[in-house]
Amino acid sequence: MNFSLPRRLVAEALGTALLVGTVVGSGIMADQLTDDVALALLGNTLPTGAILVVLITILGPISGAHFNPAVTLAFLLRGEAKFAEATPYIVAQIIGGVLGSIIAHGMFDLSLLQASTTQRTGTAQWFSEIVATFGLVGVILAGIRFKPDAVAWLVGLYITAAYWFTASTSFANPAVTIGRAFSDTFAGIHPTDVLPFIVAQLIGAALAVALFGWLLKADPPK
Repeated sequence: MNFSLPRRLVAEALGTALLVGTVVGSGIMADQLTDDVALALLGNTLPTGAILVVLITILGPISGAHFNPAVTLAFLLRGEAKFAEATPYIVAQIIGGVLGSIIAHGMFDLSLLQASTTQRTGTAQWFSEIVATFGLVGVILAGIRFKPDAVAWLVGLYITAAYWFTASTSFANPAVTIGRAFSDTFAGIHPTDVLPFIVAQLIGAALAVALFGWLLKADPPK
């Protein structure tokens, strides 16, 4: 099936909006229901992993279900995406990410436009984002190579796990990072902390492309 660029861009914006809406909305709900930070994080984690499975399954056939500039960059570096299409993809993802926070705020009767006051900074956080994004891109590339029908589940399960094994709770996505900067809630990130997170994410994506580009090449028969 072939889908026009406008349809693909709407799919990318919609998917990213629903992803960020889930991240922010579930964070708000969890924070309202419990004072236990670990339990709140679990309440934030499970919906995020679940929605990724759903979104990749239903929108993947339309746009490829990137929902993430780091993923789009990875395909661009691999020569599997054109620059003329990658740029609008990234713009659509960022717009969707910001809209996702606004949608979540509306559902919980909060101010629609906010700026986060939650500080997320430091070497451990940045290194965590390199690791998280490296793993995410690696999972996607290896999943496409060996088990394409399972990519949605692989990504959802990976992010569910990475919420807990990274110090940063695995943003692993520049559009999600930007979107969460517009939410002064459980899932927020201070605007001044956004750029280092994005730099770390892009480094992680590039490293994954380099390593998995070599790793996934089968040796020629002897």
